[in-house]
Amino acid sequence: MNSQLIDQLGLKLGANGLPYEVPIHPNLVHFTLGLFIMAIAFDIAGTLFPLEKPILQFLALTAIRSGLFDAGWYNLLAAAIVTFFTVAVGFFEIMLANPPVDIQSDWGLGAGPTMLLHGVGGVLLLMAIVTMTVWRGFQRYRWRKDAPRQVQWSYLLVGIFLLGILYIHGTLGAHLGEVFGIHNTAANLLRQGENPNLLLK
Repeated sequence: MNSQLIDQLGLKLGANGLPYEVPIHPNLVHFTLGLFIMAIAFDIAGTLFPLEKPILQFLALTAIRSGLFDAGWYNLLAAAIVTFFTVAVGFFEIMLANPPVDIQSDWGLGAGPTMLLHGVGGVLLLMAIVTMTVWRGFQRYRWRKDAPRQVQWSYLLVGIFLLGILYIHGTLGAHLGEVFGIHNTAANLLRQGENPNLLLK
């Protein structure tokens, strides 16, 4: 971002290019990922419960099918909520990015296209997660509320597909931090000709 605009906002940026020491977006991303992955995993476990039941009994683990579906629902609901914050903070942090323009990622993308794909992809994934949550809510409270299997197979397949998309999207985000050094304190110090080993002790 233009330094004059940063001054207008009254932000004092640290060595990582942010007004705070630790980037928030990557931390929230792990909440989004973990909650969504667990939501799909619990729903798969609930769907396959008849196959798992003998194994659970052998291991003396008490589990009920509805409990697995409850865990799937609440994890997905939490993922939908936290993803709004993940995307919002991501846009704030990407606005403050000042990436190098002469580097390409392993995927052959420069910093600009990577930031664009990651930003637009984040919004699309937010919409997808919210849509999945609404879909899951209709299954839970309307369409399949009395059925032993609370989720549709199509829902699970879309969820598994989204896990793959999240992997690709996360890799783009990793490229921003690792390859382009966006909001990476050590990378920014090296770019400024400083020695991070001396300054970060």
